Amino acid sequence: MKSKDIQKKLVSVYGRFNRREYVRPDPLEFLYHYPAIRDREIVGLTASALAYGRVAMIKRSVGAVLEMMGPSPADYVATASSASLRSDFSEFKHRFATGEHLAAMLTGARNIIREHGSLHACFLQGCDSSDATVLPALTRFCEKLVRTGDPGHLVPRPERGSACKRMHLFLRWMVRKDAVDPGGWDEVDPSKLIVPLDVHMHRVCTFLGLTSRKAADLKTALEITAAFARWVPEDPVRFDFALTRFGIRGEMSIDEFFS
Repeated sequence: MKSKDIQKKLVSVYGRFNRREYVRPDPLEFLYHYPAIRDREIVGLTASALAYGRVAMIKRSVGAVLEMMGPSPADYVATASSASLRSDFSEFKHRFATGEHLAAMLTGARNIIREHGSLHACFLQGCDSSDATVLPALTRFCEKLVRTGDPGHLVPRPERGSACKRMHLFLRWMVRKDAVDPGGWDEVDPSKLIVPLDVHMHRVCTFLGLTSRKAADLKTALEITAAFARWVPEDPVRFDFALTRFGIRGEMSIDEFFS
């Protein structure tokens, strides 16, 4: 398929499927309940960190965490002690993640809030206008999250070459704003976002000829992002939500849509 034809199809996919009615089931749903940005960023960090495994399990785990946090997750995290976090989540388990891992991540978030005022302010401090992508800022942000504890795989280390799918998913939710992504981090440039690459997105982009790389790693994520940027340089992650519906919703066939 020619580049111009792929572009037309992508625009069509975005217009048809980038709608709230196609969000469920998706942990992104949780963010819609929090109009305050300071709450939404805590919810987004939690929901994205736990966004692996079966979607029913993900939603159950995220829901349990948010129930413990109460009406204002930001207030809960900002005022919690490390001991209270470990106690509150002592029984928590989400596949490979334990309550200790979750408490360590939230302790890192708490320390960031106390130092910078918000996760957004901390992330912005790591941004530089000369950076081609958010990767340098994300690296510094993750370093701060793990500074005082070990959250395990809940907080990836970008410098190790991982695609960091869940962190880039968090950034997509917080930076972009359209019918699906609620936004809130308005000062972060969406043109510097990186595609949240998982096996579903990798399969779709391989099908479209946007990559021939076999590994769903950081290099592949950057290659795919660059391919999208040829068409929408101001918003290269625009098509992520709509395209990943093909891997999530059984009634949707990418072969039929792109034939």
